[in-house]
Amino acid sequence: MKVEDFDFDLPEELIAQTPLLQRAESRMMVLDKQTGDIQHDVFKHIADYVQPGDLLVLNNTKVLPARLHGVKEGTGANIEVLLLKQDEKDVWETLVKPAKRIKEGSIISFGDGKLRAVCTAEKEHGGRMLHFEYEGIFYEVLDELGEMPLPPYIKEQLEEKDRYQTVYAKERGSAAAPTAGLHFTEQLLNELKVRGVRVEFITLHVGLGTFRPVSVDTIEEHDMHAEYYTISKQTEDAIRETKENGGRVIAVGTTSVRTLETAARDDGAVKESNGWTNIFIYPGFEFRAIDGMITNFHLPKSTLIMLISALAGQKEVLKAYAEAVKEQYRFFSFGDAMLIIDTKGETDDDSH
Repeated sequence: MKVEDFDFDLPEELIAQTPLLQRAESRMMVLDKQTGDIQHDVFKHIADYVQPGDLLVLNNTKVLPARLHGVKEGTGANIEVLLLKQDEKDVWETLVKPAKRIKEGSIISFGDGKLRAVCTAEKEHGGRMLHFEYEGIFYEVLDELGEMPLPPYIKEQLEEKDRYQTVYAKERGSAAAPTAGLHFTEQLLNELKVRGVRVEFITLHVGLGTFRPVSVDTIEEHDMHAEYYTISKQTEDAIRETKENGGRVIAVGTTSVRTLETAARDDGAVKESNGWTNIFIYPGFEFRAIDGMITNFHLPKSTLIMLISALAGQKEVLKAYAEAVKEQYRFFSFGDAMLIIDTKGETDDDSH
């Protein structure tokens, strides 16, 4: 299958640069995954499309303010550091710019010495292992000095750090937000629960590989990056009970979809587990865990548009995207939402 088959024209002005003032006021396109029918609504009306007994599964990962600006001790050269992955207590795998200035033994100072980092190893593509030195609690120092690592297509500065976190973010470790969840407010989640919709969580720490473009011609050649996930016993039980009672499992975001489908057995059961996933979902994939999903509007030729095409059909998704462009929906991380579901309220078991 060709990567070109997932291309579409996207005017640059439709790439949302800033979040809306009110999270739940985002627009929402509803795409029926059986018929391809499209409806237009507002996200705050999401409860009109889910039913008592349905289960929403959200990713409660928390984005680290992982971009740091410092100076190289001895020369005063400006250095930017992006934290990628914690290796051991105070040692992190990072990306450094400009990497050529930082060799093994180089020291970088942040916040007038409040935080210092010694380069302990050089890796390829600008990667550096850094050992951090500080007083107090590392994450508190990071909260004070770090910036949110916004996606490369967002050029504006973010006024409030919290707007690149979901309201239910809890488990630190992501390099990027699970952006489908940014539309939810506490009030909206409570409204759903009052209506009898269950809400449970998984954790998948989003890596920067999520922004890596597909650089091959055919989908099958693409290697997905690996990301760490956790599924609790509580979520396992909720999924089992929902399926037993005829409810639908609706994943919030592609990260939740990938986590649940990684852990799903052939019978659709999802087991308590943790580990690394590099699952790549594209048309032809057979979904076992989920019946629908909430997502944002994605980049042309991205693995994310391939994933939603696996759920709703490639032609139907590209038609919906053409409609989104025509109707001037906002795209990407701070953009509008799409709900992909069987609007008749049937589960996959019922509808086939």
